[in-house]
Amino acid sequence: MRYLILVSIFFMFVSPLSATSPSGNGVPFNGQSGYTVSDFQLSAKTFSVAAWVRVAKNSGSQIIASLGKPGNDFTLYLYQGNVRMLVEHNPQANSSPGNAYDFATAPLPKPDEWTHYLGTYDGETITIYLNGVKKGTKKALCKRDAFHSPLFLGIAPESGRGLNGSLDNVRFWNRPLTAEEVEKVVNGENVSDGLIAEWNADGKTETEWLNIVKGSPKAVLFNPSGTEQSARTQTVELLNVKDDGYRGIWYHNQPSRDEYVFKYSGGLGTYPANHYPFAVYAPEAGKTFFCYGGTEKGTEKTLLHEVSYFDHKTGTVPRPTILLDKRTDDAHDNPVMSIDDQGYLWIFSTSHGTGRPSFIHKSKKPYDIKEFERISATKILDGQTVPLNNFSYLQIYYLSGQGFAAMFTTYDKRILNDPSAISSRTLCSMSSSNGIEWSEWRPFAGILHGHYQSTGVSKNGKIGSSFNFHPNDKQSGRIGLNYRSNLYYMETNDSGKTWKNVQGESVTVPLKEVENNTRVHDYYSEKQNVYIMDVNFDDDDKPVILYLTSKGYESGPRNDPRRWHTAYWTGKDWKINPVTDSDNNYDFGSIYVEENNVWRIIGTTETGPQAYNTGGEIAVWMSKDFGSTWNKEKQLTTGSELNHCYPRRPINAHPDFYALWASGHGRKKSESTLYFCNKNGEVFELPRQMEFDTQKPKQH
Repeated sequence: MRYLILVSIFFMFVSPLSATSPSGNGVPFNGQSGYTVSDFQLSAKTFSVAAWVRVAKNSGSQIIASLGKPGNDFTLYLYQGNVRMLVEHNPQANSSPGNAYDFATAPLPKPDEWTHYLGTYDGETITIYLNGVKKGTKKALCKRDAFHSPLFLGIAPESGRGLNGSLDNVRFWNRPLTAEEVEKVVNGENVSDGLIAEWNADGKTETEWLNIVKGSPKAVLFNPSGTEQSARTQTVELLNVKDDGYRGIWYHNQPSRDEYVFKYSGGLGTYPANHYPFAVYAPEAGKTFFCYGGTEKGTEKTLLHEVSYFDHKTGTVPRPTILLDKRTDDAHDNPVMSIDDQGYLWIFSTSHGTGRPSFIHKSKKPYDIKEFERISATKILDGQTVPLNNFSYLQIYYLSGQGFAAMFTTYDKRILNDPSAISSRTLCSMSSSNGIEWSEWRPFAGILHGHYQSTGVSKNGKIGSSFNFHPNDKQSGRIGLNYRSNLYYMETNDSGKTWKNVQGESVTVPLKEVENNTRVHDYYSEKQNVYIMDVNFDDDDKPVILYLTSKGYESGPRNDPRRWHTAYWTGKDWKINPVTDSDNNYDFGSIYVEENNVWRIIGTTETGPQAYNTGGEIAVWMSKDFGSTWNKEKQLTTGSELNHCYPRRPINAHPDFYALWASGHGRKKSESTLYFCNKNGEVFELPRQMEFDTQKPKQH
């Protein structure tokens, strides 16, 4: 059965509608789908939220409204026998009540009865009202300025916590309401001072709601099952226009309120490690095609998906093609690419979680970036063909004669078919012979809170996945992605249909236990974080993994050493050897296995101008004994003003275009410039402003 969930959005009202007890059915939610507002901005220091709620049942966890995941940022929801008004007031602290977040509670609503909830926060105290009567308060000193986007209504960014019932008269104010004002709201009087948003059913028919949603760039349909997302996919236009230069996206994550400013940040046009590839060499065309996260000139506020190439014959690059504006500045939405047997270019526009749509585009001509078409891709879900319009952390491979194999992440817990599962980042595979019709999603790892993975493909088409896990140790506070640990490896010869460990033993998927037969090393008991960079294979199809370990997630010297390692399967056991140390968890390198098993790392191992921030100066490291010893062969960048970040290895890398990366300031927003290097270590800067249609990059 298909459900239509409809929401009307009004910002900065002059004459807001009254919040009266709903006389109609409100806006229905089925527990599986809802709405997001992608650019909703809310101060973390002072705000109020109100909603009329009617639930079918008052059991379980059900979201009314949430910024970010439940337990993060702000959430108004049914949970553990109460309705909670939760505020994450100190996101840098360990995630626990009274430390990172606090909440005030009110009694649950009665089933099938309209109930009004209103929560306020003044930077020091959380207060929640039930039908205008104060029911709970909690002290919570604010240590942040703003919440993240998007805003979720009636749904969480993971599955299983949606509202079963209806909402109406949902309102946000940018200040705390007084008790007298709360009473006015419940009694239907206007309280317009500070009102910034309102969602109101107002007796509209479903057809009227549909027209409003389609015409509103603020309203986006969110449905993790993928069965009803037509409204949201219409909000991002395919542009196919030329840019006049190469400008990368600058991005930051998790402010740290210290001298290092962020957990990670910088010029992240080729981020993250879990996206691959950004570049593919096509010998038939004599070009290396590449994509990246760009941004518009001037304001540099939004993420553009751009594609271009390096012409090996002329040594030039053309003006890049802008495919679309992703309508976010989140570099987790960066694109990746592939080239099929016929030479058509495929650009996969990823999304960070489920709050934004994903897209697939194909060039209209082989080996040509001038014009792309949007692919109406589908997947199989419960035996039915449904749209494929959301995927995260994509790693895409085209296997000649077979088609596409994709390794990716889903935030939908239901895929594990386990009510007790808590994995918010489940590793999956899917495949397609033509890029249009995709298989079902096949989960292969969902241990505790989930994973990050890096994958690689061998010359014989074997795909190897190396991943960590996100723990759930409530006693120590080591919970979630900031405490990622352990090193695992498994491989597939059939695009993810079946898996084996490195010894050739079958692996029962999806993995759900920390201890299993794919674990390479137990770093969790050593209290070490693990950040995986790259996976490659030697001439005998044996895997080598490049990764970094540290003592914790925060930037700065207290979590040193940040030690780079290789883990190599000898055919009998794993050999783990150190490479060097660097100064940030999000330093990054790519590993190359060359002729006669010479190994090369191109990475940000050297201290940059913003020490202890993401990236730095780039160096080349070499090993001729399967990683047992490493020598720094050459430093590629020196005296830079900005840190260099995320040098990426192209598929089938040509010696003239051996790694692609971007630069950016580690502690404040800056311009981001794109670079590449050749195998000899010569560095070239892509032009930020082009005078001609094609231009030679500047050599450094």
